[in-house]
Amino acid sequence: MFTGIVKAIGKVEKLARKGAGARMEIGAPTAMLKRMRRGDSIAVNGCCLTMVAQHAGRFTADLSEETLAKTALGGYSSGTRVNLELPLRMGDPLGGHMMQGHVEGTGKLLGIKKLAGDGGWWMRVGIPAELRPLLVPKGSIAVDGISLTVAALTGNEAGFAIIPHTWQHTNLRWLKAGATMNLETDPIARHVEQLLAARAARSGLSERALRAQGF
Repeated sequence: MFTGIVKAIGKVEKLARKGAGARMEIGAPTAMLKRMRRGDSIAVNGCCLTMVAQHAGRFTADLSEETLAKTALGGYSSGTRVNLELPLRMGDPLGGHMMQGHVEGTGKLLGIKKLAGDGGWWMRVGIPAELRPLLVPKGSIAVDGISLTVAALTGNEAGFAIIPHTWQHTNLRWLKAGATMNLETDPIARHVEQLLAARAARSGLSERALRAQGF
């Protein structure tokens, strides 16, 4: 489990295709690498990966075909900055929100605008239609592994207020409009949606049935 509080910024050193998947090498701070062992999990831009090797200031992780299909990782190149977070340990502060590192899809960065004074930045992200029902105003979503609060929702567009600390300690300051960002919605919302859908299917309740009854 992760919380979306980014602990370090890494840099992609190498990405090589490997059959249907790929292998990625990522440069990371020494202090973080010292805490990692082969087989450990780490969130890379919100995607939970397994470290398979570590050497010379970097670690290696394999990307499955599913990871390449669901995330933006396959489009990265040497030099791409990525947000890094190690798994939550018992007793650690839960500063963001509960995340699994299971990216559900990607969204496009529509723009980041500097606000007046020290007001931070305003970021707009396009949300895929299938994920939009899981977002609510003031709810949480992981965007490139950053725990963010949904400040505005307009159609399939979400707006976020980015404070200076987040700007300085994540990869956001390197991104440009059009960038592809990993998205993970609140896991509790996902489970509730599945439970309600299953209950509705068993009861025969649907929008069509309600309309037929005059609702």
